[in-house]
Amino acid sequence: MKQVTIVCDGSSLGNGKGNPRAAAVAVLGFKGYWKAFGEYLGNATNQQSEIVAAALGLETLREPCKVRLLSDSRYVVETMGGTWKRKTNHEWWSRLDKAAARHDIKWEWVKGHAGHEVQEVADTAARKIAAAGRVDHEFLDELVAEIGTVEL
Repeated sequence: MKQVTIVCDGSSLGNGKGNPRAAAVAVLGFKGYWKAFGEYLGNATNQQSEIVAAALGLETLREPCKVRLLSDSRYVVETMGGTWKRKTNHEWWSRLDKAAARHDIKWEWVKGHAGHEVQEVADTAARKIAAAGRVDHEFLDELVAEIGTVEL
């Protein structure tokens, strides 16, 4: 089984107010090489965008993998680890459950905005996509190029 690292983050500009603009990003690492994927969600909360970020990363994998998934969302990590119960966002959790089903996943929390190089890339990309209202693939490629070859 291939060993892959996924660092994901979601962003919801205007979370909980009027017309939020949300996005999700997953940065996938394999043997030190990185690729970023993003999705514009539009009207979604921070929690929903964090769930989608994890799902997006897992959905991108073409075969079952051993995954180390890092998220700055305790909500995602603790819920998927079975510590927290699901009270809301059931259709969002359903997407993540389906994406996670075929993989062997180790869920890890990483402190956001604390200088973790790959997490900062995911955060920057999610904010940019949310603000722009679309995914800029060239921008994602440029951000990932700045990481270089790094294994986590």
